[in-house]
Amino acid sequence: KGRAAGKRGRGEAIAMQSALFLALQHDGGRMERGGRRRSEAEEGEKGRMKRTIIKDWKTRLSYFLQNSSNSTKMKSKKAGKHRTYFRPSPEEAQLWSEAFDELLANKYGLAAFRAFLKSEFCEENIEFWLACEDFKKTKSPQKLTSKAKKIYNDFIEKEAPKEINIDFQTKNTIAQNIQEATHTCFSAAQKRVYSLMENNSYPRFLESEFYQELCKKTPMTRAAQGT
Repeated sequence: KGRAAGKRGRGEAIAMQSALFLALQHDGGRMERGGRRRSEAEEGEKGRMKRTIIKDWKTRLSYFLQNSSNSTKMKSKKAGKHRTYFRPSPEEAQLWSEAFDELLANKYGLAAFRAFLKSEFCEENIEFWLACEDFKKTKSPQKLTSKAKKIYNDFIEKEAPKEINIDFQTKNTIAQNIQEATHTCFSAAQKRVYSLMENNSYPRFLESEFYQELCKKTPMTRAAQGT
């Protein structure tokens, strides 16, 4: 009887192990299928986000270029000139990766970079840099003073609407210097912001989907190849 009971016990244990193994296999299959479905859904979501970002960038870039073009048209009417900014060729866009100044010197490149900074919520950096460039070209002493105060109010003072990230000492120096404004009032702050963009935002811009799109060469059609 003892041997019979032992056999029954071992048989029941084997049966339970078999049932547990089958259950784990079933659950594992469900988990694997569920993981696969989640992975496919995540990939689809990433693809949609990528398309949305590129579309958003193109909209912002179009807006910046339209404003720049309209401003240039107004200024150039007196000189009888008309300038339009076109999408750069892949070769021209690739030049922007050689130096930060190459990017800033190109009207389309500058607009693209501004759109990128806007997507990163730090467009105040390029706006401050551009304001300083305009400030340095100002010849009238009266305009120099008024522009200096506006730049200070917009970008420098505590809780300014477009406050840039510079140290307290530099802010204090600027506050003192704008009382008798000179072309070098914002030089230290502009260098700091330029360095910040060149070392942080610029490399990320070059790796961005939008910039990569600009650098892509469009495959030639058969008609174009035949010409």
